[in-house]
Amino acid sequence: MRTRIAIKLHGILERFFPERRLFLRSDTDTRFIRLKSGTQALAFGGASLVLAWSIIATAILLMDSIGSGNFREQARRDLETYQLRLNILSEERDARAAEAVAAQERFNSALEQVSVMQSKLLDAETRSVEMETGLEAVQLKLRDAIRAREEVRTELATLRTEIEEGGTALASAGAVDTTTLDFLSSALARTAKERDQVVADAQDALVRADEMATEIKLMAEKNDTIFRQLEEAMTVSVKPLDKMFSAAGMNPDTILNQVRRGYSGQGGPLMPLSFSTRGEEPSEDVLRANRILNQMDRLNLYRIAAEKAPFAMPLKDSFRFTSGFGYRWGRLHAGTDFAAAHGTPIYATADGVVTFAGWQSGYGRLVKIQHEFGIETRYAHNSKIYVKKGQRVSRGDRISAMGNTGRSTGTHLHYEVRVGGKPVNPMIYIKAANDVF
Repeated sequence: MRTRIAIKLHGILERFFPERRLFLRSDTDTRFIRLKSGTQALAFGGASLVLAWSIIATAILLMDSIGSGNFREQARRDLETYQLRLNILSEERDARAAEAVAAQERFNSALEQVSVMQSKLLDAETRSVEMETGLEAVQLKLRDAIRAREEVRTELATLRTEIEEGGTALASAGAVDTTTLDFLSSALARTAKERDQVVADAQDALVRADEMATEIKLMAEKNDTIFRQLEEAMTVSVKPLDKMFSAAGMNPDTILNQVRRGYSGQGGPLMPLSFSTRGEEPSEDVLRANRILNQMDRLNLYRIAAEKAPFAMPLKDSFRFTSGFGYRWGRLHAGTDFAAAHGTPIYATADGVVTFAGWQSGYGRLVKIQHEFGIETRYAHNSKIYVKKGQRVSRGDRISAMGNTGRSTGTHLHYEVRVGGKPVNPMIYIKAANDVF
């Protein structure tokens, strides 16, 4: 059975691959190589497999190339979209910065109005106190004049009674009584004149008091308008700052208390108001003004805190975002990468003290800045460094130039933010600030 199958298979192979001989001839001899049908079939099968493998591999490479091209195109489109978004955010940030400058100008104007208002209220209270004192003096003088007039009238009535009754003693003293009557009449006339003048002065004082009351009422209405404008301005200015610090994971009250401890001096226009000179309870206007001043103080503390936390961008020129914060192939990429031209200026994102400025393995030329609230920022792969260890820098100061030093595949800035020594995403602070500035 096996023999017949082998013979039949050999016959099929002979039909497609007949036996061939390959002759090799030399000058002295002729030889040949015998190619059997099975050998030819094996060679043909091997060649077919190689050809099929080549076709499949070529197709796979072609598909991979097409897919890779699509992926690169998609990545390019995503990158363009992200750059467009960053440009929009940059424009919004500039607009917010302009609004912040305008708000600061309105704040300064409002502060001047509050100072003027405080001076006017103090002057009004002083004038009111002086008027009350003058009215009391006028009333006291008027009472004395009325009492003196009554005494003179009583004495004059007594003398007239004695004259009418007559008598020897009175007749003998007639000349003296006449002199006395003339003196009393003259005194009575002077007293009546003084009384009329006192009454006129009192009426004039009442008119002045009415004018003063009207003036105080108008001033109160103007002050109420100023108060409302200031309260609205404080609400618009403070709430976004509360939101910014909360979005950055920073407790606003804790931050402000820490700043307040560092800036504890007192005095000047933001001191609490106290208009009373007689130890009375403060009025509603005083309480309202003090609430506004407290909000102004909170806004001022926010301004100081914002300068000390890394809410600013480390670059002011155009850049491209190349890598974000997070894990890459099982390792943590502890910062954010920004690519721009070689030598692009890099700026401090907050006030602080330079704790390192030099070469560090992997980072290349590195600048470390220690800020308030336990925050540290790092600026790596620089081509040049413009600061030195121990130097105090302010937000927006130029500290280095972008480069490609250390473990880097191209010119870029590796920017890190660390809180308590642990890395956090720098975009948390940058995005939080974009909602305000």
